Amino acid sequence: MTITRCMLRNVATRVQRRHLLLNHPLDYLHNHVQQRASSTTATFPSPILFDYQTVSQNLTVSDAIESVEAAFSALARNEVDVPMPMHIGITETETAGPGDCHIKGGYVEGTPTFTVKLACVSFYNNLKLEPPLPAGSGIFIVVNALTGAPLAVFQENRFMTDLRTGAAGAVALKYCSTPEHSQTIGFIGCGAIARNMARAAAAVRPSFQGVAFAHDGAEEFALDMSNELGVEFVVAGSAEDLCSQSDVIFTQTPGSEPVFETKWLKPSGVTVIASGSDQPTKQEIPADLLASPLCKYVSDLTKQTSKVGELRSAIKEGLMTENDVYAELGEIVNGTKKGRESNEHIVVDLTGTGAQDAAIGQVAWDKLGGNR
Repeated sequence: MTITRCMLRNVATRVQRRHLLLNHPLDYLHNHVQQRASSTTATFPSPILFDYQTVSQNLTVSDAIESVEAAFSALARNEVDVPMPMHIGITETETAGPGDCHIKGGYVEGTPTFTVKLACVSFYNNLKLEPPLPAGSGIFIVVNALTGAPLAVFQENRFMTDLRTGAAGAVALKYCSTPEHSQTIGFIGCGAIARNMARAAAAVRPSFQGVAFAHDGAEEFALDMSNELGVEFVVAGSAEDLCSQSDVIFTQTPGSEPVFETKWLKPSGVTVIASGSDQPTKQEIPADLLASPLCKYVSDLTKQTSKVGELRSAIKEGLMTENDVYAELGEIVNGTKKGRESNEHIVVDLTGTGAQDAAIGQVAWDKLGGNR
């Protein structure tokens, strides 16, 4: 038999593999796996990028309400994996900041996607640029829950965040007020979130009368919302004036001090839905109201509100502990705890959970990317 060069090369290769297997088994296994993977494994397609214009022109608060309500329900049943938010503080220097970056995410059990969100806020030097840029931006990354592959990146610049916050406001209004106790709804702070809260309120209580107060923009807000929603809005001369009229009060301000006093609230019982406090430096609601025996304090997620929400302030002042929380919102959605029962005050503390992000991420994928 003639021995060819090819046969000699094959013999040499087998000898080398045997030597590697006997003397360096881990290296042999690594090479073997790599060779098989390169010949049998396909690559994931690149995620689809949806720009801000596409996102903002195709998604609404109404799209998100049902999904966010279901997410709160699942959260109360311990069927959501929602880690604590990550916060990155950007100190102002010649090359950076000031600003803040928040990273949230979550997975609602049984849904086909999960979401990770990066939100940048308070980059106020952007407003000084020429031309000026917004002080906030952000993206949602929606991931296939079966394969772990990113499906889409939504450049939402806080639009989807504001939508899911508005949807949470709708859920809070639905379960923590009654039609009789929500005829007049006040809005303290009249920015982008307030507009979504007004839209959410109209979805749940379509015949309310609106009252607006802000240090800037209340007149424009009232006119725009009245025209858009077909609901009468008036502008209050002060926060105290607003409180004297309102059965429900939405607060959405960025400050670090309470925006009203407890004694200003109507004695017939008011539902306060607070969404401004999402950092340890913020506060909207007086701590004595939360701790009052005449008030039910409802959190969106207690482990979170105790760190960055209104509950944090009450704990810091020694007025409450986590054990004093009446309920998480999902418990009221599920019927485990009752919402409004009489003339008590109710404060709903919305700090924004990863469950909501997962919910709006799924909605966005279903509406914009599901048929691709």
